[in-house]
Amino acid sequence: MINIILADDHQIVLDGLKMLLQEESNIQLIGEALNGKEVLDILNREQADIAVLDVEMPIMNGIEASEIIRERHPDTKILILTMYNDQAFIRKLIEIGASGYILKNKGKEELVEAIKDISEGKTFFGREVTNTLISGIQTVVRNKPVKEIPLTKREVDVVKLIADGKSTPQIAEELFIAHSTVETHRRNLIDKTGVPNSKALIKWAIKHGYSE
Repeated sequence: MINIILADDHQIVLDGLKMLLQEESNIQLIGEALNGKEVLDILNREQADIAVLDVEMPIMNGIEASEIIRERHPDTKILILTMYNDQAFIRKLIEIGASGYILKNKGKEELVEAIKDISEGKTFFGREVTNTLISGIQTVVRNKPVKEIPLTKREVDVVKLIADGKSTPQIAEELFIAHSTVETHRRNLIDKTGVPNSKALIKWAIKHGYSE
């Protein structure tokens, strides 16, 4: 038997979740809560296998509750069930140690599957949630400086200032080098990156994460 706690600040949502799960013979609801504090109160009295938490709740939200659950009740797994398909929330809860994150707009099947997988020691992240995480990773990769193009330390200094829109005289003054030296670095950067001109070099530098 999988003992779970449901937490959501809307009673109508809790009632709906209970109806969805009442036909599952191997899932038992041992408590329901309207906020994170009530979840902790239940865990002080009962042993739950999984706490199913919303993110946005009054008094104590799902993120705060998750941090305390992981610290005080490490045997209780955490499944986030929310409308927030937000990368920052997802990443934060993964860091805390949540075992799953699914969205409320999905059906009963995904909820039951998530509960069963987590009870077996697995993790479960819904398809839309996974896509959000992958999209975030792809953005980081796209914006990361290209390692295949080796730049000297001075070229990095110059390209960062170029990305920030600084002119040759401004770069020369900031780096204490001659105007001609800046132009030499600029030409070398254009050659190394393969861009056609200085305007394109600015776009390249911004795209590859050199802008501060």
